[in-house]
Amino acid sequence: MKITPTPVTAALAGAFAGVVMPLLWPRLGDDTLDWILAFLLVIALPAHALVVGFHAPRESAARGALDTALLKRVAAWLLAGLATVASMKVLPP
Repeated sequence: MKITPTPVTAALAGAFAGVVMPLLWPRLGDDTLDWILAFLLVIALPAHALVVGFHAPRESAARGALDTALLKRVAAWLLAGLATVASMKVLPP
C-alpha cells in the first residue's frame, strides 16, 4: 500500500494525535516504556506515514532546494493538532 502524503493526510494525522494523546496522557503513569510506545504509535508513526511519507523524492535533497510541499504538510499537521486540542478544551465533554 503506497500512501502519498498530502496536506489533508497531514491534517488527519495532526487531528488524530490531538484527540488521542490528551485522552491517553493521564493514563500513562510513570512507566517510561508506556510513554515511549504512546508517542511512537500516536505521534511519530502517523506523522511519518502521513506527513513525511516513506518515499521521499531524492532530487530535491540533491539540489539543496527547500521542500515547500513538506513545509506545508508539517504546518497542516501542527495546525490541525493544535486546533483539535484547543477545540477539545473549549467544548464540554
